Amino acid sequence: MVPVLNPGDPFPPTNTALKDPDGLLAIGGDLSPKTLIRAYRSGIFPWFTNDKPVLWWSPNPRLILRPKDLKISRSLQKTLRKKMFEVTINQSFEEVIKNCGPKRRDDSNSWITEEMLLAYTRLFNLGVARSVETWLNGELVGGLYGVSIGRVFFGESMFSFESDASKVALTTFVDTLIAENVEIIDCQVYSSHLESLGAEMVSRDKFEALLSKFIQPTEGIIDRSTHIWDN
Repeated sequence: MVPVLNPGDPFPPTNTALKDPDGLLAIGGDLSPKTLIRAYRSGIFPWFTNDKPVLWWSPNPRLILRPKDLKISRSLQKTLRKKMFEVTINQSFEEVIKNCGPKRRDDSNSWITEEMLLAYTRLFNLGVARSVETWLNGELVGGLYGVSIGRVFFGESMFSFESDASKVALTTFVDTLIAENVEIIDCQVYSSHLESLGAEMVSRDKFEALLSKFIQPTEGIIDRSTHIWDN
């Protein structure tokens, strides 16, 4: 039986997560910055729709991308050489998150709920969540957002209204992550699109070992989550 959490309750051990649906760990709790950061540090993330309570997940296996292993196809290289897109970071966070999700805008079943929007905007204002925007002729046509803790970037979602727009956002952002000594990008669950870019599946145990190694404070790494986590 999946445990029901009250706000502030600790998460159960990730090895108690269900196999079907894969990774469902707990129900309820809250989306405060401290709870979200505690979740990400443990390899847990929220995902739910408007008609359900907060659901917490820790799937096994896990999809990750090592920034230095990014694969850029010939067609994407061609798009990048054209320099038709402008890419920015943290310039339009709320617009990016509103455009993310499998179903967008007026769909009441979108997993980008108002509660999620407010929660991640709080993290953004604290300097923990980040967005990447792809622009074409001054219009936002693609992007992604996620959470940065230590040497890990936890990718949440991306969107694209133009061919290659989200890929351009990711490939450009990877250069920034490499410069910041980020070691892994958490992609959460399997996607053939991300696999084609070099992502690989790892066991939950291996993923959590990587988190233990790379989310510790490191010289040269600005981890804005630390003061929230410690409070």
